[in-house]
Amino acid sequence: MAEIKGRPLAGKVLVKPLEAEQKTAGGIIIPDSAKEKPLQGTVVAVGKPKKDEEMEVAVGNTVLYGKYAGTEISIEGDSYLLLSQSDILLIL
Repeated sequence: MAEIKGRPLAGKVLVKPLEAEQKTAGGIIIPDSAKEKPLQGTVVAVGKPKKDEEMEVAVGNTVLYGKYAGTEISIEGDSYLLLSQSDILLIL
């Protein structure tokens, strides 16, 4: 993963989603059309906090987020998700 130029704006978090599962626990290979979007990722960049809240996530944290949260973006060929901190459900 390359160094990201720039940083998110206030209250925003840039997350690299984890890869979707390739096999089930029983060893069955999942086709691309049946794979669900992962709901977990690693924080790559964090913006400054908003005036009324502190940033609780840090670069390197693994987080869980909602199914329809954030905006999918592509930076230098890699897929990322830009979220508001409030879209993050859990820090692992």
